[in-house]
Amino acid sequence: MKYPLTLVLLFVAFSQIAQVAQETPEPPFIKTIQLRGGSETGQLPILRLGESLELSFDDIIGDERDYFYKITHHNADWTPSILARSEYMLGMDNVRILNFENSVATLQLYTNYKLRIPNNMTKRLLKSGNYLLSIYDEEEQLVFSRKFMVYDPLFSIGAQVKRSRDLQYVNTKQTLRFFIDSGDNAIINPKRNLHTLLVQNNDLRNAITGVQPQYTMGSKLEYRYDEETAFWAGNEFFFFENKDVRAATAAIQSIELKSLYHNYLYTDPARYDQSYTYNPDINGGFVITTLQGRTPVTESEYVWIHFSLAHPKLLDNQTVHIYGGFNNYVTDEGTKLSFNPKTQRYELPYLLKQGFYNYRYVILNSDGTRDQENNIDGNYWQTENNYKILAYYRRPGSRYDELLGYGQTNSSDITN
Repeated sequence: MKYPLTLVLLFVAFSQIAQVAQETPEPPFIKTIQLRGGSETGQLPILRLGESLELSFDDIIGDERDYFYKITHHNADWTPSILARSEYMLGMDNVRILNFENSVATLQLYTNYKLRIPNNMTKRLLKSGNYLLSIYDEEEQLVFSRKFMVYDPLFSIGAQVKRSRDLQYVNTKQTLRFFIDSGDNAIINPKRNLHTLLVQNNDLRNAITGVQPQYTMGSKLEYRYDEETAFWAGNEFFFFENKDVRAATAAIQSIELKSLYHNYLYTDPARYDQSYTYNPDINGGFVITTLQGRTPVTESEYVWIHFSLAHPKLLDNQTVHIYGGFNNYVTDEGTKLSFNPKTQRYELPYLLKQGFYNYRYVILNSDGTRDQENNIDGNYWQTENNYKILAYYRRPGSRYDELLGYGQTNSSDITN
């Protein structure tokens, strides 16, 4: 049976929309996922074409299960590209992760898995663009997935952070202004073929897309928006460090040993009505470290961290969540704090591996949207944030989006 061409095109378009890649959160027995490309704290790897990618994660069941990995290539909007696997990868995937090691002298048994790309099976990624790394178990069930990007630096990007020109947000938002210089590489029809992605503190869930260039000066495209490229400034991250699991610190009030160690943090204040105070952080990242051994990846303990927030009870349609790179900025039932009427605080025990952690609190509405005005930590234009700018381009006649420009800046140099 033949179908009209319009129906076929509509079906293809719908299929593409339905297949936008989403990261699959890890199950409770998978912990401490670290995806790095040359940074100890980077949880959003952006690799130059030819650089290596490293994945590390723990299975706290500790029974040396078999895990396999697959790599897929995607367009700028995270729909699947039509490239064959052999076009974007030299070698093969769907291969078992062979590098794993059991924990040593820890109360919580776990198996640490490591994957490095390139390796003997996956020799090289051949194309720039968006990639999804998916981990499967021996029954071919998807366990979790993570996004990463590979860029080929044909475009140069410059950026600066400005205070908002809108007086309503001048004290609460930061605006990103930037340019893309293609040099000798002509950009044909940039409003259609060029796509940008703006990311604050490695949080893809809060990214800005779809911004069009405003001005063209030779090979340089200028983006001088205000509201369209503005992010809520937020506040500096809270932090704690428990590399010595048996010692109290400036952030850890007390310690208790049960079946595992329990670290009770000092109660964090709500900061929305306080003056801004600079507090050095690593913009939501985390680093695994321990004083109890020489190899943190297998000798660090798992510890129940007890978070506590001093905040009045919210409305029934709102919830408070812990939020940071340690769980890829996911907010779910496992990150939700419960209100304790006796202490008048929001509280949550959360299992984390020893190390240095940044975290914040965020309010979610009943529809799952985030309270952007940040009625816990507040928004302050002085906040130090890291910003990344990515430029994708589809050449005329090409079948996929290339990532040809990558730049970053920091709001520590913010100007009016």
